[in-house]
Amino acid sequence: MSSPDTGHRPSASAGTDRRTMVLDTALATFARFGYRKTSMEDVARAAHISRPGLYFLFSSKEALFHAAVTQALERDIAAAEHVLADADRPLTARLVEAFDQWAGRYIGPLTRDVAVVVEDNPDLLGEIVETTPRRFEELITDAIAVESGREAAVPVAQTMISTSIGLKHQAASREFYLERLKVAVELLVR
Repeated sequence: MSSPDTGHRPSASAGTDRRTMVLDTALATFARFGYRKTSMEDVARAAHISRPGLYFLFSSKEALFHAAVTQALERDIAAAEHVLADADRPLTARLVEAFDQWAGRYIGPLTRDVAVVVEDNPDLLGEIVETTPRRFEELITDAIAVESGREAAVPVAQTMISTSIGLKHQAASREFYLERLKVAVELLVR
């Protein structure tokens, strides 16, 4: 005998939304305390979930960290790809916004620690820390190549990425980063 539909069944998207929220909270918690000092209890408390519930979703702290960073990197790549695909906007504007999605949002006192915790723990993350930056470089190169050709686009994209990395380490604010990056992009894309 089947039970009546009460309308209270959790949907697949609700489960996905909860997982996304837990992973976002986990990344913020890892960034705040560092990977080593963060416990599953810390993440569970911050995510308003029980520790057993967190372990139900993720078998270990390492699995949770990997999933949290993977989600963030994939979201960043998807956002950059979306921005770069908008051919109705000027290339320079798309490039600056793509870099903002990729790196700019991790600049500033509250977000800098996310980049640090990722950079400090590459051994826990596997190939994703290599494949997503390569994918970002490909996206930037492809966008530039539409206007200047592939051969000219490669060194320009690499120079932009190097500039972004340098700016990221000296910028005290996202605004400063974007202001300087815009100058670099305008100089490099002609």
